[in-house]
This record gives sequence, structure tokens and C-alpha cells, in this order.
Amino acid sequence: MSAAFAIPRNTASTFLTHFFGSGLSDDTYVVERFKAMVDGDIRRCADRQPAAKTGRRKAKDATATRKAVQALRPARTEIIVCTGLKTRGGVQIWGDIACGLFHDRKQKG
Repeated sequence: MSAAFAIPRNTASTFLTHFFGSGLSDDTYVVERFKAMVDGDIRRCADRQPAAKTGRRKAKDATATRKAVQALRPARTEIIVCTGLKTRGGVQIWGDIACGLFHDRKQKG
């Protein structure tokens, strides 16, 4: 018998947070968003980056302040990686399906 979960549709109510390097000690962070696919592959979401302006410049990565990074909530299949511009420390935020919190693991044998 399995338990029923009341799970919201747009954001993960339960998520895994992993601090790396010096953690949240910078003022500005580069925000990268990834999506965990059903086959186990992780792909970068390209639609969240700002578009390139006309000319030869490339599109810059999305940046956020420390307060905005602390308020980020991932979608259920989303992984958000925020890396500091100065110290290269930051945080990874994994949605509940992306990190497999509700995955029923059964060992065979």
C-alpha cells in the first residue's frame, strides 16, 4: 500500500539544498537552470537566459542577488545551480523528483 502525496503543480514543496565552496558569501550569483529528464539525463534549460542583443555579443548568463537566490524555489524536475562571481562558492537546489526523494527503490536479488 502506498501513501498519497499532496504535491503542488508548479513548485517543489520539498527540495534538497547543497552548499558548495564558501556557500552564500558573494553578493552576485550566476544562475543556471537544468531539467532532469525521465531517462536520467540532465539538460540545461536555455529559455531562462536573457536574449542576445544585436551585434557580436553573446547572451550573458542570468545573475541574481543573494536575497533573490535565497528565495529561489525549483520546479519538481528542476535543478538550480547558483555560483558566486568572486569566490566561486554557491548553492545547488534540487526539486523533489530531480533528486529522487519520492522514488521507491527496491533492490533485486
